[in-house]
Amino acid sequence: MFPIAYAYPKAKRAVRDLLRRRLFFVRQRAELSVHLQNTNHQYNINDPLTSSRMRSEVYRNTIPQKFTDPATLKMVNADLAMFKSYNDIITKLEFQIEDSMEVQDPVSYSIINSVPGLGFILSLTILYEIDDIHRFSDVGKFISYCRLVKCSHESAGKKEKGGHNKIGNVHLKWAFSEGAVLFLRNNERGQRWHDKLVQRYGKAKAMSIIAQQLGRTVYYMLKRKEAFNPDKFYGDKKIENKDSDSEHLA
Repeated sequence: MFPIAYAYPKAKRAVRDLLRRRLFFVRQRAELSVHLQNTNHQYNINDPLTSSRMRSEVYRNTIPQKFTDPATLKMVNADLAMFKSYNDIITKLEFQIEDSMEVQDPVSYSIINSVPGLGFILSLTILYEIDDIHRFSDVGKFISYCRLVKCSHESAGKKEKGGHNKIGNVHLKWAFSEGAVLFLRNNERGQRWHDKLVQRYGKAKAMSIIAQQLGRTVYYMLKRKEAFNPDKFYGDKKIENKDSDSEHLA
């Protein structure tokens, strides 16, 4: 009664695992940025630490000059030293990924990369985590595997809220959630759609819907071998979740 587990191709595992490890280091680096930003707020320093500014070593060298307390200064310097280490590691990993990458399905990669917001890393992550789109019989199973819908929690004919939150692939969940944020950048048409969703569902739900729609779109694009078509994306979007989709398990 249990579905047979999917045997991921051995030839692709190294690059997939390297992408996963890079994501771990990126999250650690982000935590350091958040802690530095919180320290700024604690000492009433109005200087937003954006990701683009934090990547600049020249800018990072100016941060300790804002603090005079010796203990605070040691803490900030420790965070900056760890940030530099993670940043150097991530940069080297990205070069290594690019050098050692062997896109065994360049057509699928170019199809995924045609979606606005899905750049080099996100497209590779989605490609290597999916491997073969044909292992999903329908779109409901795919978006459930991506954790883009809530799975049903049912026993003896009784449904309960919650449960099954960790079923599926957490890396695909991250990729589509991150892609939803980047999708809206410099995208007026997408931003107008987002504003309508916010008015109807709220900010958090609006971003979840956009991430789910991106997952649906990528599924059909890979199935049909078609590049991203904005008219189809906006003209045939499904704003509300279908109950049948939420019942699919990974």
